Amino acid sequence: MTDCIVIGGGAAGLFAAGVAASGGLRVQLLEKNEKLGKKLYITGKGRCNVTNNCPYHEVLKNVPRNPRFLSACMSVFPPARTMAFFESQGVPLKIERGERVFPVSDHASDITAALERFCRAGGVELVRGTAAELLTQDGAMRGVRLTDGRELLAGRVILATGGCSYPLTGSDGSGYRLASAVGHTITPPTGSLVPLEEDGGWCAQLQGLSLRNIAIRLKDERGKRVYDDFGELLFTHFGLSGPTVLSASAHMQAGHQYTLYIDLKPALDEGTLDARILRDFTKYQNKNLANALVELYPRSLIPVMIARAGMDPEQKVNAVTRAQRHALMELTKSFPVVIRGKRPVEEAIVTSGGVSVREIDNRSMQSRLVEGLHFAGEVIDVDAYTGGFNLQIAWATGWAAGRAAAGLPLSDKEESK
Repeated sequence: MTDCIVIGGGAAGLFAAGVAASGGLRVQLLEKNEKLGKKLYITGKGRCNVTNNCPYHEVLKNVPRNPRFLSACMSVFPPARTMAFFESQGVPLKIERGERVFPVSDHASDITAALERFCRAGGVELVRGTAAELLTQDGAMRGVRLTDGRELLAGRVILATGGCSYPLTGSDGSGYRLASAVGHTITPPTGSLVPLEEDGGWCAQLQGLSLRNIAIRLKDERGKRVYDDFGELLFTHFGLSGPTVLSASAHMQAGHQYTLYIDLKPALDEGTLDARILRDFTKYQNKNLANALVELYPRSLIPVMIARAGMDPEQKVNAVTRAQRHALMELTKSFPVVIRGKRPVEEAIVTSGGVSVREIDNRSMQSRLVEGLHFAGEVIDVDAYTGGFNLQIAWATGWAAGRAAAGLPLSDKEESK
């Protein structure tokens, strides 16, 4: 028998195990993958956007789902402490655009290695296997039964199995089943930070085109503005992807219809843009329209812009009317893409949904239903936008769960009094 079992060797699980062990517990870390921190290796395009260099209340502003639940643990373990932790573990960090924080090496493996060192220093025992059932007795944790029949016994269990996005990394939704079996309510999981499918065929014609420094605006069926962003976007065979689109997806709710409008020239107001188009038309007045827009748009975008503006690519520029030029200008400032829906949850970076926060104490991450059961990371019904905020949730909830499992207060300042 041990003191604490942590189920899941991802970001939240590794950190929670190390925190619990540093608090004096004998800890077993149960992981089914051959590699620890498998999902960490693909975050930030393999560079691992470990957190965001901002105050904790700014993190909460980037959490669309249940931000108040995170206020206690995030205020105690904010991004500054995350950065200090990894640098103390020998991982120098750097800050990039949008206050995103990465290891200087640009290698996610350095983050995983630091977490493994942290666990080894505390004597965490790694157990290979898959949890099949949480064992309880008289409303309290007793341990975990594995799929091979083994039983690991402990009075404290931290469930940190992740969501159900990227199932090949081990995030297969198994944590939801384990929690549900002991009475917890599961908010149905959906993809958050996920590419979007177009209801139409314009994006497929632009497959592979990546745009930078564009602005997007997401509106619902009533024309209400839902989300604005600025940055990068990628056209795919099914629709749209890229950082701005992934963030927009987190604002989309079931039962609504959405259209995403792309401002291809956000630095130019309509008057300036119209003057720019007129200048190009004057320069290329004897050419066909298709050959007169090469300085304004990427080449692959030109035929789509002409078609959507209702113009003829063979039309001579000197024959373009003022109304046609105005239509092109309006399309440039507001290129509409009707959204059919989100891509499957398996393609999402993170999962929206999970164990209901109403059934979890927000300081200890302990279940209100089962004594000794704690939660950390994506298995909880919280999620955030891109920019390092989701990993920050993993660190903050992992800290809270690990501290509580060790019988320590959320803040180490309270402990020192």
